[in-house]
Amino acid sequence: MSKKIDKIMTPKFRVSFPQVFEAKAAMEGGKEKYSLVMLFDKKTTDITAIKELIKRTVAEKYPNKVDIPKGFSTPIKDGDEKTYAGYQGAWTCTASSQYAPGVLDECKVPIINQKDFYAGCYAIATINAYCWSYMGKAGVSLGLQNIMKVRDGESLAGGSSAESDFDSIELPDSEEVEEVVGGGLSILD
Repeated sequence: MSKKIDKIMTPKFRVSFPQVFEAKAAMEGGKEKYSLVMLFDKKTTDITAIKELIKRTVAEKYPNKVDIPKGFSTPIKDGDEKTYAGYQGAWTCTASSQYAPGVLDECKVPIINQKDFYAGCYAIATINAYCWSYMGKAGVSLGLQNIMKVRDGESLAGGSSAESDFDSIELPDSEEVEEVVGGGLSILD
């Protein structure tokens, strides 16, 4: 009989560094994973369920707390210590998986166009936690199960859309465009 996974649903978070459609290695030669960073607003979001999941997972691995290795790493970080857009005033948690998560839109339909799930949109996710040790280090990390986008948000990617770049441009009537295009414009003039 397989062990039941201790899985929870997160509160709403802002998405950062989404790598959910194609696995990518964090370092060259490393294991490829699907991942994202969850940004939880410190003032308005209660992340107690995530903290409790982490505590349960660590307690199961280390029932005697004195056995927890020195320098044990946990996934909840203070966004104020980062200089990335959107991190100020947020708790950050990275969640990852070797397997592709399901990614749904707000209507519970699978997202096919990768541009629809981007850094800056808002989502909820199902996650689990697991303890690890590797090359003399140890910690607990969050496993990414599935994701549902709940609403759009301002992009954190730093770029702009073509629509916003050209929003203030007044286009001439179609007859004027034909005259200009058909008028033999040359880059050599």
